[in-house]
Formats: sequence, C-alpha cells, structure tokens
Amino acid sequence: MPESISRRVLLGTAAAAAVTLTTGVPATAASLGDSPNASPDGTTIPSATSITDNGGNVWTLSGGVIYRNGGTVGNTFNVTVLLWYGGMVYHCGTGGQWYVVLNDAWLKCADPRVPLSVPAGLMYGVNGHHDTQLSPATIAARMSDLGATVFRVNTGGDASTIGAVANIASYLSSAGRTTFPVIDAGLRDAAGNLAYGNESDAYYAARAVGTQVAQACAPHGVTMYECGNELTRDPYIILPGHQADAGTKAIDFNNANWPIMRGFMKGLIDGVKTAQPSALCGINFCNSDIAAADALWDGMQPDGTGGYPQIRWDLTTWHNYEGDGDIFHIGTDGAGPSFNLPVYVKARFGKPFLLTEWNSDPNQGTTHRAAYLQTQLAGFQAARTTDGFLSSMFYELDGGAQWGLTEADGTPLNPPYSAFQSFVSAHPDV
Repeated sequence: MPESISRRVLLGTAAAAAVTLTTGVPATAASLGDSPNASPDGTTIPSATSITDNGGNVWTLSGGVIYRNGGTVGNTFNVTVLLWYGGMVYHCGTGGQWYVVLNDAWLKCADPRVPLSVPAGLMYGVNGHHDTQLSPATIAARMSDLGATVFRVNTGGDASTIGAVANIASYLSSAGRTTFPVIDAGLRDAAGNLAYGNESDAYYAARAVGTQVAQACAPHGVTMYECGNELTRDPYIILPGHQADAGTKAIDFNNANWPIMRGFMKGLIDGVKTAQPSALCGINFCNSDIAAADALWDGMQPDGTGGYPQIRWDLTTWHNYEGDGDIFHIGTDGAGPSFNLPVYVKARFGKPFLLTEWNSDPNQGTTHRAAYLQTQLAGFQAARTTDGFLSSMFYELDGGAQWGLTEADGTPLNPPYSAFQSFVSAHPDV
C-alpha cells in the first residue's frame, strides 16, 4: 500500500478521521458540527433576504455589497446574486463573473449549479501495482468479472517499473480495458532527503520521467496519466503538525519547498505531453486539499504571494478514504463545517473529476467494506452527469483482507468482491 495511506490511517486525518475510526461510519454533515439552521442548498439572495451557512454565519446583501454577520467580506461591489450551494457561498455581479469565498478571499469560478457531464464507460476502476503477483491475464479476467474498466497502476522513473506498467497496459488494451498510470516518482533521493535544490532542477528531472513513461505507454492505448502521487502530503511539503488538518488553508504547506513540488508537477505534465501531446494529465490531492489545488492553479505561494507558474491539469484527481470523511460532505481542514468537494472543484477548475484512490477504514473488516463500497458507488455514479464525476478507482484489487477485492493471488475476497460485482451489474456504466 502507498506510504501515504499508512500515514493517514496511523496518524489520523483530523476530527473526521477520529469519528470514522471509532465508529466505522463516515463522518457526516451532522457529525462535523454543521449548523442545524443552515439554509437549504441552492438558496439565493434575492429572493431570500439572508443565508445561513454550515458554520452558522448569516450572510446578507445590501447595495451590491456582501456582509457576513454584519461585516464586509473582502472587497465586493455590484453583486447581483448571492448563492449558497454545496456548502460554499458564491456570488455573481453585473459583469457576469462568478466567485466563491475561501478564507475570506473571493476566487474566480463558474456557476456551480451548471451541470458538468462526462462520458460513460470509466466510472468503475480498481488500483494495482506494477510489481503485483497477478499476471496481466488474471488482472483482465478479474476486471471483466467485476465490471471494472480502469486499472490504475503505479510506475516510478526507472526502466523496470515503466516496462512492467507498459506490459500490463499492452495486455489490458487487447482485453478492452483502460490502463491509468500514476507516475509515482517523488521528491526524495535514495537516502530519503529532498532531491532537488530548486524549482528548475525538479522540473527537468520530472520532465524526463514523464517523457519516458508516456513513450512506453502511449503505444498501448494509454491516454490518461496521474502526474505524481500525494506530493502535497510529503513532510517536506506539508508543515510539521499540519498533517491532521491540512486542506483549506495554504499556510499548512512549506513555503520554501513549495516551488520544488510545483516544478516537479509541471515537469511531469510537460514530459508526458512532450511525448504524447493529446494525453490528459491530472495531479492528485487528498482529503480537503482545495487550498493546495487553488494555489497551484492560480500560481500562488502558501504565503499568499502570486505571479508564479500556474499548474493547469486536464483531470482533477483526488484521494479520499473513509477516515477522511464523505467527499460530498467533507470537513474544512478535516473538521467542520462541511462542503461538497466535487461541486467546488467543478466550479473552480471545470475539469472532469476522478477519485483515483478510495476505500473504507481497514480496521472495520470486509463486511463493512462491502456495504461501504456500495454506498459510495451510488453517490459517485449519481454525480457523473451533474459534477463531471468521470471515474472512481477502488484501492485496491488484490489487497487481501486489509484493502482488497481479491486475495493477493487473485482469489475473490467476499463479501467485498461480490458487493462490487453486484453493484456494477445492477448499475451499468452506460
């Protein structure tokens, strides 16, 4: 399993994680302390005279200026509509531009109510590893039996791991399945130290890796790549003591090392597109890391300064485990109040959304996992035509009793295997 999964489970992700790991029930809006007086989702001013958010704050609009609990929030003027939607406050003015507020800053976005639909066919996926003991033929057979169409598999920057992934992709392509490589190259050297001294060095090293991966995989029908694996959670990037609550505040991240991560991410994307210009690239985030995504997208540093390179992706990819909370009601900084993450990133970035790692609390057992995955899949599928929810990739196919749908040798592990299989059979991705 990825280092980061172990880290999140052992250290916890915050209040939401504490709730889940104790009870085995995903954190809900109520458990996150959302105000019982919150306005109905979709409330607007006008026609309402006020909006109450999940934190119990009261928002009003007067003379085109926005007020919260009687005080102004940022510099607003000529506002024509104030909207409460998906656990966030949005506004639009006479110029037609929409904004969403985060940490008292108004960020440009689209109207979150506008549906974003994505093609069917990629909703059901599973994770695996380049060094799995399963043969490509067994992987393909299990995916076919489960109804899964996407296989997410990790590759580093060395020839052996890239070759292993290309071999898997070659077989799966012939079997009508999609391979989604995650380029699991990181920021550290062999001794575990930060490998790069500046943004440029990180960029060119990563660009070489991205190019090599795409050159090996493109001939086998690969069209999508995840560029990096939970880089925002590397202790060189996330500040000490902030692992449990990082997410909606950019100040949770290391300002000095941020450019190195930014350069590495951009290098991976540029490297892939050098070899395969039509490829779609994503960068993954975790939990409620929307401030990290916003900062990269807008070319900002954690200290709030701007004008730096903007990292733009084709796919918004995320990781979210049960201990992180419900992705549709996830807590700000792992606690409360909650918001709908797919809605927020749809409005901010306008890209298809992929949940590339997800699973239940491993301490709750396989029966709990079976029930959890069916509940989650129902929510994911429902968001495909509204919030651009393109794919969900269960972690993982051959993870055994701790994580899997099968044992390490590919033997079905029930009830999770049959639960996944029966859900997909009853809800085909068409």
